[in-house]
Amino acid sequence: MGNILYIVVPCFNEQEVLPETGRRLSAKVETLKSQGKIGAGSRIMFVNDGSNDATWGMIQELCEQNKIFAGVNLSRNRGHQNALLAGIQTASEHADMIVSMDADLQDDINAIDAMIDAYHAGNDVVYGVRSSRQRDTFFKRNTAQFFYRLLKLLGAEIVYNHADYRLLSRRAAKALLSFDEVNLFLRGIVPMVGFRSTTVAYERGERFAGKSKYPLGKMLTFALEGITSLSIKPIRMITMGGLLVCVISLIMLIKAFVDYSLGNVVPGWTSIIISIWVLGGLQLFAIGIIGEYIGKTYMETKARPKFIIESILLQEESEVE
Repeated sequence: MGNILYIVVPCFNEQEVLPETGRRLSAKVETLKSQGKIGAGSRIMFVNDGSNDATWGMIQELCEQNKIFAGVNLSRNRGHQNALLAGIQTASEHADMIVSMDADLQDDINAIDAMIDAYHAGNDVVYGVRSSRQRDTFFKRNTAQFFYRLLKLLGAEIVYNHADYRLLSRRAAKALLSFDEVNLFLRGIVPMVGFRSTTVAYERGERFAGKSKYPLGKMLTFALEGITSLSIKPIRMITMGGLLVCVISLIMLIKAFVDYSLGNVVPGWTSIIISIWVLGGLQLFAIGIIGEYIGKTYMETKARPKFIIESILLQEESEVE
């Protein structure tokens, strides 16, 4: 197996953390080179996801100062998952192995060593898995665990406590790129690639600087994206729920006839109102879920590009030696 490593780092408004991220990652890459674990052509590739601060200018400066850095600039903001895929696509033309990670330095960069060892042991996919969630708030810890369990219940194949910190071999990256979904949820798609895989545990730290790009609203949207992208069980649940309501309605109809025949007819204003509200709510909820899937189908059939690369800063391998 080859030993050229590319570290792909999506960036959106990361001017506060980028200098430190570049410093730490370049030191890590140089150490790995000196240990003979990776080749001299290994790079750190920052992907600018349409930032509206100085992020891209700083990436350009890093590339000018040290050829170990490379940059990919998207034409506009396309979201974390698309930016990550753009970096993987570009890196797959040059690298033997690709590590993806966020720019905020919460992922322990020392876990890269174990990932590379696992790669050389024959694994095409190495998942970075959090060893604990003790640093999370009570709300975030429990909602995250609920999300993973819900996805598993709905039949999605997902690695527990894994986000987007992972290593892909070149052939695994190429296989991932063959998936044509517009609605991306990479942590659910990567396991579908197959190939031999393993996990590496690490302790997730605090964000070095800047603000989280995933507030509660975006986290909920991302969770909904994952569920509707990976499973059709919610649609089947609606079908089963509708069947159950029909059965209950039939039982209530029979009961109404029995009561009428026995003369036990009592005005049921409360029960009628409750029935209307409950059934109306269920119908609106069901329509909303079906609408999510119809909307996704609509976006998939358009076959729009997931991202457009405006420019790439990448020196030839011979110039890096």
